[in-house]
Amino acid sequence: MARSDPFGNFAQPAGTFRPDTILPAIEHERNAHQIETIVVGYPLNLDGTHSTMTDVVDRFISLLRETFPDLSITTIDEHGSSKQAQKLLVQSGLSRKKRKQKGRLDCAAACLLLQNYLDAVDNPPL
Repeated sequence: MARSDPFGNFAQPAGTFRPDTILPAIEHERNAHQIETIVVGYPLNLDGTHSTMTDVVDRFISLLRETFPDLSITTIDEHGSSKQAQKLLVQSGLSRKKRKQKGRLDCAAACLLLQNYLDAVDNPPL
């Protein structure tokens, strides 16, 4: 999970969570950081069609909408985010051992997805 800075300019890591702890973690983030929007990575195939994970994410989005009806929930294509995050971790100079730490890649990918969203919202296409 990632969150933005108070001004909505930069994504920062917020941790990784098991499925049974994600909703309380989101609740905590909402209360601690005045979260207004949840951005969910949306897994599509290369050709834009739904993948097997798309149905899982759709169910998760339904649960989010039910649990947090006052928050805006939006999706962003997550294709290639893990590969891009892996490259970023390598370029940052982290040792292989640190790059392999549980959750580090997922957290980096979440930051990349959120940063892409923040950049798109800040500079919408004309």
